[in-house]
Amino acid sequence: MRRPRWWVELILIAAVYAAYSGGRLLARGDAGTAVGHGLALLRAEDALGLAAERPLNRLFTDVPWLGVPADFVYASLHYLVTPLVLVWLFCRRPVRYRAARAWLMTSTLLGLVGFVLLPTCPPRLLDPVHGFTDTMAHFSAYGWWGAEASAPRGLGGLTNQYAAMPSLHVGWALWCGVMLWRYGRTPLLRTLGVAYPLLTTVVVMGTANHYLLDAVAGAAVMGAGLLLTPYVLRFLDRLRGLAGRSGPGGRTGLGGRLGEGVIGGESPRNSPVVSGGWETSAGERIPGQRSAPAAADDTPASAR
Repeated sequence: MRRPRWWVELILIAAVYAAYSGGRLLARGDAGTAVGHGLALLRAEDALGLAAERPLNRLFTDVPWLGVPADFVYASLHYLVTPLVLVWLFCRRPVRYRAARAWLMTSTLLGLVGFVLLPTCPPRLLDPVHGFTDTMAHFSAYGWWGAEASAPRGLGGLTNQYAAMPSLHVGWALWCGVMLWRYGRTPLLRTLGVAYPLLTTVVVMGTANHYLLDAVAGAAVMGAGLLLTPYVLRFLDRLRGLAGRSGPGGRTGLGGRLGEGVIGGESPRNSPVVSGGWETSAGERIPGQRSAPAAADDTPASAR
């Protein structure tokens, strides 16, 4: 499989991120509707005995050495760790990269649909009578943000503060965790793969930026994105074929069986081209052909 071109990947990721950011701004719901949705989530959690946000938020507010680092984690890691994991996959696991990237982007666009259909006020913007403190505003002297989430001071108007449902902080962290657990070759990377999404979930609730149900919805969006990724890849391959480009032979990334190529254990298989466009079937060998095992970094060996 040909390694993706890095500059094409940068353009594609930038385009999706621009659509995501622009969509968040366009999806601003009125404050009354957003507050109503936030209170409905809070009532549902209270009824189910799941409201873990208040005790965490009180702890982070009362203990600065917990609250201040949590604010920095919320404001920065979301935008640093995810691109780093993408770059790591691109460089070290190129066979897996395309399907993993498609999963992340598909889930992100699904999250945008959630922002449009269900504008939701985060706990920090509810009336103080509900028992929440905006820790980022409370500790704003320590960071670059003000009273408008993690946006730099004076730029709060460029963000949608009612995009709490689903939590893509949790969704993206879960994606990073799966990638590190599945493809990390050291105990440290696998430990980080488990710890990072758990830490993110605690942080988004403790800083009063999300409800527990937002976090659950973020994980559900990633699950839906995983299910849709095979179809997205096939659709992109058809577009490639229509454009006259040569696509991968056989199944792509996640295609065929759910999770294959992203979280499964099998490598995508491409039939080697013999000559004149003819291809061998799976397992068939050309007379005199030598089999070459895949490289340790998942980069497929070239046909001989």
